[in-house]
Amino acid sequence: MTSDPRDLYPLSEKAPEKIRTANGLGLSDFTLEAVLAGRVKPDDLAITPETLRMQADIARASGYDRLAENLERAAELAVVPQPLLLDTYELLRPGRAHNAQQLHDRAEELLSAYGARRIAALIHEAAEVYERRGLFTRRF
Repeated sequence: MTSDPRDLYPLSEKAPEKIRTANGLGLSDFTLEAVLAGRVKPDDLAITPETLRMQADIARASGYDRLAENLERAAELAVVPQPLLLDTYELLRPGRAHNAQQLHDRAEELLSAYGARRIAALIHEAAEVYERRGLFTRRF
């Protein structure tokens, strides 16, 4: 077994057995027959947090720290329900939130419900920046 994450890149070729869907399917389970038989579900096409973390380990070991951080944030978001994710995206658009507290509340929700520590920190930081730059909606 390798101890250098870079030896696993690309995962699909060098470590396909490590890639699993949320339902436990491996890459070898993705066949036309399996799709036609209904064994492959739409949610099997989504990347898992574990796979994203493996990619982050590879990126970091290769000297791509920023990419690794983005992949780690993506791993946190992979378990967040899409409606909440889209609502959070909308809330982060300048002029959509009314005040910093709305963003702080969303950050705490993502942290407490999904353990999204990196995402929460990013949203808290955004709240401070939006406050300084006056990017919240104004009431007349």
